Amino acid sequence: MNEVAIKNMLAEILTCVLNEVRAQNGSAPVAAPAAPENGPVPIELSARHVHLSEKDCLALFGGPLTFVRELSQPGQFLAKERVRLIGPKGVMDNVAVLGPTRGSSQVELSKTDARVLGIEAPVRQSGDVAGSPGLLLASEKGIVGIKEGAIVASRHIHMTTTDAARLGLKDNDMVSVRVESERPMIFEDVLVRVSDKFALAMHIDADEGNASGWKKGVDGMIVARGSHGH
Repeated sequence: MNEVAIKNMLAEILTCVLNEVRAQNGSAPVAAPAAPENGPVPIELSARHVHLSEKDCLALFGGPLTFVRELSQPGQFLAKERVRLIGPKGVMDNVAVLGPTRGSSQVELSKTDARVLGIEAPVRQSGDVAGSPGLLLASEKGIVGIKEGAIVASRHIHMTTTDAARLGLKDNDMVSVRVESERPMIFEDVLVRVSDKFALAMHIDADEGNASGWKKGVDGMIVARGSHGH
């Protein structure tokens, strides 16, 4: 029996006990508390991509990013521009650039990508790049070097405050999520990120997607809350 089932069972027992006491006192019974939902949570694959600072964007392309299409998270978009990643041992061409520009450049990879490039990219949340390795980014118009910013993005769920209330979660909670695919797998240490600027979606990288048999339209179910958190 998992943690969620145990909590639900304890809540039902407590409700029954309270109702017996209230019945003896002639009071109205207590309504059972609504158990939090466990999903479904849409799961999206986040392939290797780059976020650029405005300065690096200008150096690489000579102007702002060109909008192609919106992404699932509000305000984020895929740009027409592409970059080459150059590492100590290898290169990767035609890497997607996502907009809008940010305060600093960041490259999000899988562990397999990092090995191809010849770097030891740490597993981090987006924006936590201190001490991470750097790379060269090249285009037809320019080349820039970033001293740090290459990471493997740790798995996480974006959700609104309404989603969080429905799922019984809050910002920075850790959960475990079972991927409902042809190769079912439970991902632990999934960080919950709550903001009304988000849309409900769990993001995993290409290695995780391949291991779990991910394909478009796959959902996940929350099977534990607060497990293995950091």
